[in-house]
Amino acid sequence: MTVGGKTGGYEALVALFRDWREFQKPRLVDGVPDYTAPAVARQRRELETYRRRLEAIDPSAWPISQQVDHRIVRAEMNGLDFDHRVLQPWAGNPAFYVTVFNEESDQPAREGPFAEAAVELWSYSFPLDPTSAGRIDAGIRIIPNLLAQARTNLTGNGRDLWTQAVRALRQQSADLAELASRLTESQSTLAENVGRAREATNGFAAWVESRAAGKTGSSGVGVENYDWYLKHVQLVPYTWRDEVTIMERELARAHALLAMEELRNAKLPSLEPIASAEEFRRRFPAAVTQYMAYLKDHGILRVRPWMEGALAARVGTFSSGPREFFSEVDYRDPEVMRTHGYHWFDKGLMVFEPPASPIRRTALLYNIFNSRTEGHATGWEELMLQAGMFDDRPRARELVYVLLAERAARALGDLKMHSNEQSLEQASAFACANTPRGWLRMDGNLVRSEQHLYLQQPGYGTSYIIGKIEIEKLLSRRREQLGERFHMAEFMDEVNAAGLIPAALVRWELTGEKSEDLKKLLD
Repeated sequence: MTVGGKTGGYEALVALFRDWREFQKPRLVDGVPDYTAPAVARQRRELETYRRRLEAIDPSAWPISQQVDHRIVRAEMNGLDFDHRVLQPWAGNPAFYVTVFNEESDQPAREGPFAEAAVELWSYSFPLDPTSAGRIDAGIRIIPNLLAQARTNLTGNGRDLWTQAVRALRQQSADLAELASRLTESQSTLAENVGRAREATNGFAAWVESRAAGKTGSSGVGVENYDWYLKHVQLVPYTWRDEVTIMERELARAHALLAMEELRNAKLPSLEPIASAEEFRRRFPAAVTQYMAYLKDHGILRVRPWMEGALAARVGTFSSGPREFFSEVDYRDPEVMRTHGYHWFDKGLMVFEPPASPIRRTALLYNIFNSRTEGHATGWEELMLQAGMFDDRPRARELVYVLLAERAARALGDLKMHSNEQSLEQASAFACANTPRGWLRMDGNLVRSEQHLYLQQPGYGTSYIIGKIEIEKLLSRRREQLGERFHMAEFMDEVNAAGLIPAALVRWELTGEKSEDLKKLLD
């Protein structure tokens, strides 16, 4: 159907989306993703064909939910455009070529830009059956050729991206060594390929390290590009300057409220960390059960049968230390971090209750989901505090504001790295200095790995608080719209049904309104 020069309806958008997702993937040459300069140039030229197809579809008369889908497809295409024009991870970021992962991401897709060749070792059961061994081998075998290609592709001059990539590549080598140790005698071919992949990884890490010292450029995208990315890819209704102001405000608010909580609780005993494996085994499962019971008993969330198991499966095992920041929180009150574990509900809902929209049933590209996933999980911590979950353990309330301060401090690092006002080392030091109680340490691994992610993926570090604010706006407006008909569990059903899409789009879809900030984003 053609109307006023526009063609097609929602079905045309869905068909375009399927074609687009196939096109977005790099072409394979002898099984290896092709990120060479000619291949990248060809993809950039062909991208315009897909953008023209999208612009030929007029969604203005569609229901809001379908208009949202149109925005999502446009945002993904803008993400690839930004990769070609600005980010160019295949040329500037050696960590882009890390493809072996031993731990499951709590996000719908792995955080940050990576080559299209992931081997997700965590998803397999050991000892491997022949089918699983074959699948792993298919991914492992391409590593030497992919890393050989990377040596030609990588021409960037961003010092921090090169320096920090060495750590990520060494982790890949360690993961490959662990994989080798878990193989049986009958898997000798896979073992040989793992050995070659590890040798190639070590050689590539040494090559990157040898060149990192000669890199002199900044690694941030700049404020103008950051603003464009927020609006056109992340679909966030704020600018870089807005976000600096918001993060500074949230950092100050977190410290101020922490001070008041500490004052109120001054006569109470301090929270001591879990000190033994026996205590860990007792308290962590109990925290999951208590949390789920609170959600159900207070009508906060419609608890599904699988949810408690999804959380319980991720509590881990006891560590005597030294501990990173989140373990310092977790070991003092295990229930606090279970609230942030809403991520596992999100992932489960994608499997058991997938969105009605075919465009939302798979993870969005370019981490476009992060304002909803990270933002809601972060906001949920403080919402549960306000719902009374920690009233019988007042010291636990302090931990929520310790967490908020850390998120705001590291978000300012994201912003200042991309404006090229701070190096990754300076951003890391700032985050440590402004996180309460000294729990975020410069001698740990967490702070630099977080800042490295945010340098690779603009807007990720700020998404925790920006998304929290968007969900708070949505909650406030839906309560105002519904009045006495508002029920928290029903509201959360609405949020969950919308899927893992940008928080601002969830707000538009559920309220049916374009507020002034959304008009600036969407019009």
